[in-house]
Amino acid sequence: MTEKKHSWHKVAEHINELEFADNKIAVVRVMDKKICVAANNDNLFAFAYKCPHAGGILADGHIDALGNVVCPLHRYKFNIENGRNTSGEGYYLKHWPVEQREDGIYVGLEESSEWNIFR
Repeated sequence: MTEKKHSWHKVAEHINELEFADNKIAVVRVMDKKICVAANNDNLFAFAYKCPHAGGILADGHIDALGNVVCPLHRYKFNIENGRNTSGEGYYLKHWPVEQREDGIYVGLEESSEWNIFR
């Protein structure tokens, strides 16, 4: 299996710059597109701004005790680590790796992928 190549995009100078709502989800812009960044168990996760089912705004949802983002419209659940739908409907949530570096917070977009919504 080949290793995925990522193009890294800085979204903040420091974690304190991310404006997390009470639900621990922040909205950032990468290449002029909105994505969500969630803080969960001392880790950061990046995933699509809209639910793949009906376009619900995931930033208005919440992270449950199992680490799933829950869509506010129909309560569909997605694992924030791998994008898998955990409530059984069969959808897949786009997600990206996040790195906390000395000089900031970065989101990695795959350089050539059918899942890359930014190309």
